[in-house]
Amino acid sequence: MLRITSTLSIDEGELQFDFVTASGPGGQNVNKVASAALLRFDATHSPALNQGQLRRLAGLAGRRMTREGVIVIQAQRFRSQEQIRRDAIERLVALLREAAIPPKIRRKTRPTRAAKERRLTEKRHRGAQKSARRPGPED
Repeated sequence: MLRITSTLSIDEGELQFDFVTASGPGGQNVNKVASAALLRFDATHSPALNQGQLRRLAGLAGRRMTREGVIVIQAQRFRSQEQIRRDAIERLVALLREAAIPPKIRRKTRPTRAAKERRLTEKRHRGAQKSARRPGPED
C-alpha cells in the first residue's frame, strides 16, 4: 500500500510499469538499455479516489491524464531502474497528495465602514492633488 495522506492510500498493484529506451545522449547503451519508465495509474477505476479528488486530479495532471482517465508519468532522470521507479512513484504521490486537498470555500465578506471611509478619503485626496496640478484661470 502506498500511503498518500492519512486518509488516502492506493494499492501498489494498481501501478503498472513499462520500461522503454530513453531519449537523449547515452553512448553505446542508448538503444539497448530500457532506462526510462512509464508509470500508468488508472485513476478513474481506482477505488481509493472519490469524484472530487478525481476531478481535481484531472485538472492538475493536464496532459499526463489520458481520455480514459489513466495517468501516465514518464521518468528518466536516473540511470538505475530502481531509482527511476522510485522517482516515478514519488511524482505520482505528490500529484495525488495535491489532488487530495479540497479547495478552501470562499466566504463573501463586506468591507467595514472604516475601510470605506479610508478609500473615499484617499480618493478625495488624490482628486485634490490632480486638481492642483491643472492650470487655473489665471494662468
